[in-house]
Amino acid sequence: MTQSSTWWRPRRVLVVLAMALTGACAHVSKLTQGTSPLENLTKEQRLAAIARAQVWAPTHVSAMNLRAGPQGPGALAPFAAVSCKYVEREMGGTSPKFTCELAPGDDVKVKYGADNGEVPASIAASRLLWALGFGADRWYPVSVTCRGCPADPHHDTRPTGASVTFATAAIERKMAGKTMESRPDEGWKWSGLELVDEKAGGAPRAHRDALKLLAAMLQHTDSKEQQQRLICLPGKSAVKGGQRCEKPFMLVHDLGLTFGKANFLNHASEASVNFADWSRTPVWEDAGRCVSKLSKSFTGTLSDPVISEAGRKFLANLLVQLSDAQLRDLFEVARFPQYSHASVEDWIAAFKKKRAEIVSTTCPS
Repeated sequence: MTQSSTWWRPRRVLVVLAMALTGACAHVSKLTQGTSPLENLTKEQRLAAIARAQVWAPTHVSAMNLRAGPQGPGALAPFAAVSCKYVEREMGGTSPKFTCELAPGDDVKVKYGADNGEVPASIAASRLLWALGFGADRWYPVSVTCRGCPADPHHDTRPTGASVTFATAAIERKMAGKTMESRPDEGWKWSGLELVDEKAGGAPRAHRDALKLLAAMLQHTDSKEQQQRLICLPGKSAVKGGQRCEKPFMLVHDLGLTFGKANFLNHASEASVNFADWSRTPVWEDAGRCVSKLSKSFTGTLSDPVISEAGRKFLANLLVQLSDAQLRDLFEVARFPQYSHASVEDWIAAFKKKRAEIVSTTCPS
């Protein structure tokens, strides 16, 4: 071996290492490119935001249009016929769903199926929370003609050259705001509500307990961390210094397993729009101690929450503002009779019975 080749060997190693480091940096850059600083928070920054977070904002409950649902960018009229282009993308969870492109850069989640109870449950539960002032992503009842869709995207994700129409479907629109994470897909466990500090400007216990009681009333069984999100509400001065959010907000992201009965395995047949189970399940496990009834599932982070009198009273005052006409709109627009062996009137009566359980109880102070 010549002296020149010996001289080059260590330098060649250094060059290879430099190229590897450059590639690694480029890879990291691609991973973070286009993400908000709020999606790269430290754990400490996120905990500080949770301490100041709200879970409720005032609404004129009696005037909320539960048939039309939340308006604004991306809103869809009830039962609108929507056309979109299929996007092959891995979807989590067990319910039938797929991603579809409505317009360039506008990809949406579509839940579908005449026997998929998560379609009506997502619509009704999210609109109820929205009307009462709690946070939830928006869901719209539609029919979808999907260009390039397989016949059943849940079981076969391969694109095709055909168009498929899903007569019964729902499209998701995210609640306005920027996601706040210290790691990808980070949500919050319900125990995280105890980290909210009213003295630091966070939501009072009455609001947090009211949200817990509402979750129990709806039998929100799949309450794993990823089903709840922390966002920064929009505004001119919403974010200061890149990572300081002025209006952090904690919302429930996925409400597909509701209006049934919480169960250990999160069986949708029991948990989603099951009138017999929902109507028979009481609001209270122990009304004397204000322990609400919510059996823990294997994914759940909320079970039988104890509710303060302030929280019970706060939710009761919101619920009594809902009229029979609003409840009728709620269950009709979500197509509850189609998914259950019960009429809209049956669902209204069951809802009012649960509301009465909350209104008539007095919790220990």
